[in-house]
Amino acid sequence: MTVKPIKTKKDYAQAMERLEMLFDAKKNTTEGDELEVLSILIEKYEDEHFPIGLPDPIEAIKFRMEQLGYNQADLAKVVGLKSRASEILNKKRKLSLEMIRQLHDKLHIPTEVLIQPY
Repeated sequence: MTVKPIKTKKDYAQAMERLEMLFDAKKNTTEGDELEVLSILIEKYEDEHFPIGLPDPIEAIKFRMEQLGYNQADLAKVVGLKSRASEILNKKRKLSLEMIRQLHDKLHIPTEVLIQPY
């Protein structure tokens, strides 16, 4: 099969079918090269047609807190006050630039997630 650009849903379906056939191809073989190129084309098509948005900033904070075993008091140490942490988690207070910096630095949440409106 000749690798070609993926422009339609039909092209995408055919590419996915071919990808499945090539999935176990060895690197540095003709099929392995085809698999690599096909994967790139599929990823490009999916990025354009099935974009995944960024998570809600507050949900991202809650998720990260859960991962780290943090509670509201731990978040208060990052954002300043316990009442402020509560307001943030309940979406009653917007994140300030300084809070975004602290959350990024201390919890390693990407700034592009934190700066979104909610």
